[in-house]
Amino acid sequence: MKKIRNVAIIAHVDHGKTTLVDKMLHAGETFKAHQEVGELIMDNNDLERERGITILAKNASMTYKDHKINIIDTPGHSDFGGEVERVLNMADGVLLLVDAFEGPMPQTRFVLQKAIEIGLKPIVVINKVDKENCTPDEVHEQVFDLMFNLDATEEQLDFPVLFGSAKQNWMSHDWKVKTPDITPLLDAIIEHIPAPKTDEGTLQMLITSLDYSAYIGRIAIGRVQRGSMKDGQMVSLVKKDGSIQKSRLRGLFEFIGLEKLKVEQVEAGEICAVVGLEGFEIGDTIADAEAPEALPSISIDEPTISMMFTINDSPFFGKEGKFVTSRHIKERLEKELEKNLALRVEATDSADRFKVYGRGVLHLSVLIETMRREGYELQIGQPQVIIKKVDGVTMEPVEDLTIDLPENVSGKAIEMVTRRKGVMHSMEPKGDRMVLKFEIPSRGIIGLRSQLLTATAGEAIVNHRFKEYQAHKGEIPGRQNGSLIVLETGTSIPYSLNNLQDRGFFFIEPGEEVYEGQVIGENSRPGDLVVNVTKTKKLTNMRASGSDDKVKLAPPVRHTLEEALEYIQEDEYVEVTPKSIRLRKILLKEFERKRAKNAALADVVF
Repeated sequence: MKKIRNVAIIAHVDHGKTTLVDKMLHAGETFKAHQEVGELIMDNNDLERERGITILAKNASMTYKDHKINIIDTPGHSDFGGEVERVLNMADGVLLLVDAFEGPMPQTRFVLQKAIEIGLKPIVVINKVDKENCTPDEVHEQVFDLMFNLDATEEQLDFPVLFGSAKQNWMSHDWKVKTPDITPLLDAIIEHIPAPKTDEGTLQMLITSLDYSAYIGRIAIGRVQRGSMKDGQMVSLVKKDGSIQKSRLRGLFEFIGLEKLKVEQVEAGEICAVVGLEGFEIGDTIADAEAPEALPSISIDEPTISMMFTINDSPFFGKEGKFVTSRHIKERLEKELEKNLALRVEATDSADRFKVYGRGVLHLSVLIETMRREGYELQIGQPQVIIKKVDGVTMEPVEDLTIDLPENVSGKAIEMVTRRKGVMHSMEPKGDRMVLKFEIPSRGIIGLRSQLLTATAGEAIVNHRFKEYQAHKGEIPGRQNGSLIVLETGTSIPYSLNNLQDRGFFFIEPGEEVYEGQVIGENSRPGDLVVNVTKTKKLTNMRASGSDDKVKLAPPVRHTLEEALEYIQEDEYVEVTPKSIRLRKILLKEFERKRAKNAALADVVF
């Protein structure tokens, strides 16, 4: 029997999970001396590297002192919380990473709570002790208090603690004593994380993760709870609803380093990938062909937000993208459903519109950004929160919101959140900063982050996580100011932009191509304003003094994809192409918008 340790690494965003995995893989001599592997090895897609966040949970393994350590790297963002809950089922223990300066954060609490409920033993790693003004001993106390509050058992509270800096490649039992490498951490994993518990009996494996390959199709990943699996063996797939279908395994893979290595047999306690099953889902059990017994299924968090995806029908369609038709978009969304679990796609009454459900704006914007890079053009409507009816009562999702910000601007933040139907639970000072905790409807969070950053000069740190469905909280005020809309298609002229500067601020630069109905700025007053930015200066033979002064234009406001999605109103779309992100009205012509507005007013019964 091989000596195995299965360990998941959990932490808040940016506390150093992926960097620590890098150093562990190097310490286990996973790579040959001549291999150049770079940094953040586990974040292997471009979006993850650019944003510095982990989006998908991933598996890797290393060998240390004749033990095989299976490492599971998990995402820290709450939008990808579904990933964390699933993969903890594969682990026997967790490494809880905490920043030595920030201490336990909301997401730390969430992931730790899940681990404690399952009964996993944690090893606490207080990372980034090389930061200025950090307080490792205080953070150690805070972690203990947090675990105590989460009803941890005596055994779980007796956790080992290591201090160090993953970036500088050292870990120690005392943060004042710097060691040459991270072997104390690897020793602690072998000593404190239990070997996998295996029961006697027939084969059982719970599918906790999926992978997809263009060559071999869908791959089921999970941990063999008992029994063993052989390549080519007949197995039963027990679905969530209890139905059973027979299949033959066409390939078994173990994780060796970052690779999947084909093997003939997998024993209980090992994490493996299986090929050859059809129609499986997360939470299904692979069981014995003759006497199948199901394991308790795991549930995935329900989506809380929806957006309308539609084809790009703007005057500039097809200029930058390769895939522009509804067939392309439909096929791409269906392919995404294969591996993106918290996603749902619904057809609508129109063939070129799809309703897409997800866990949050970030979750869906990662999908949109990926599609955009692959050469797709599409338009997205305003994010809508999913409302449910329970016993005749309208229910909406409510989230826990934590804002960490300077004390002198906390009043502004409280006012903003309460205006959006937020309820304050606590207010704790932390040095010269305040940590505010609220309960707020998900509708209120859309667009809140950008406003808070403006009000706090970029200092606010906002974290939120879905809590539960509660009764509908009533109307929440949206954006007050209207939009500046283009009158006619053409090129924006500096002269026109200069004359319109007192009307609001712009999202475009001079010399950009614009089209009728495009939103190019924000009006300084309520109500939309149609402006002509393609008008040039009339030239005369006379020279007047002072009229030829240089034009001074304020720099345009550029939206990221998430900001654009949160900014738009319900009568607007975000147009996404491989090179540009534009905002536009759904109805491009002025008379169409007026007609729709009049029709809407006519329907209102006074």
